[in-house]
Amino acid sequence: MTEPAFLKLAAARRSIRKYKPLPVERERLQYCLEAARLAPSACNAQPYKFIVVDEPEAKEKLAKAAFSGIYAPCSFAAAAGALVVVVSQTGKMSAWLGNQVRDTNFRLVDIGIAAEHFVLAAEEQGLGTCWLGWFNARAAARALNIPRALRPEIMLSVGWPDEAPPARKRKSMEELASFNKY
Repeated sequence: MTEPAFLKLAAARRSIRKYKPLPVERERLQYCLEAARLAPSACNAQPYKFIVVDEPEAKEKLAKAAFSGIYAPCSFAAAAGALVVVVSQTGKMSAWLGNQVRDTNFRLVDIGIAAEHFVLAAEEQGLGTCWLGWFNARAAARALNIPRALRPEIMLSVGWPDEAPPARKRKSMEELASFNKY
């Protein structure tokens, strides 16, 4: 049996930390955003907004704000063609109630699902991405004029890869999953 296309795509995706100094076409970014838009979310709340920063001056301003000081280890992302800031927004009351009952922040789960749709769509087009959780969220919010009540949760760097990192070791299927019992 040949390997299904989706598994091949998922296996090929890597965290890219070196980018070629090339812009990413808006059409490609729009494609990734459409993939994120189609992602499922709790109660279809879609409690996020993706802010794509691809203009060089704006990207430099954002990178300087987000990756200075103790956040400097993620400054490699400034070389990517675009930075994407995912901002959490208020969802539906039903999703909020689910959060309270289950003690689970479904907004963050939903952001993870949508952002992963984005990065897989990028991989499909030959673009590289890296999830960034280590950044100055307040400074990033100020740089992008994000309202104080909202919070940038994650950033994604996206651009043309200038490296091909090897696959990292994954847990075996037996360690990761089971059927009908723990």
